[in-house]
Amino acid sequence: MEKHNEHKTLNHKSSKEKDQITNRLKRIEGQVRGIQNMVENDRYCVDILVQISAVQAAMKNVALHLLEDHAHHCVADAIKSGDGEQAISELLDVFKKFTKS
Repeated sequence: MEKHNEHKTLNHKSSKEKDQITNRLKRIEGQVRGIQNMVENDRYCVDILVQISAVQAAMKNVALHLLEDHAHHCVADAIKSGDGEQAISELLDVFKKFTKS
């Protein structure tokens, strides 16, 4: 199946929105570095696992935000332009990937 190419960017996002996503990812990156330090410093396993869970939740929130935005903008635009079936199929494929994790 050919992917929907004309909607592959975040061009519809404002600079502020992109900055918010980038800042969230930078915070998550810092959390991951903190976990790495915890491992290197032989911290208690449960404490490390709690932090890993927090990172997973933060990543899931970023992904859900992007997924929602994709549905509202990219998929909606594709439907309006008559290419909705392919965009919906692609969206469903992404949902399947999320439910596997």
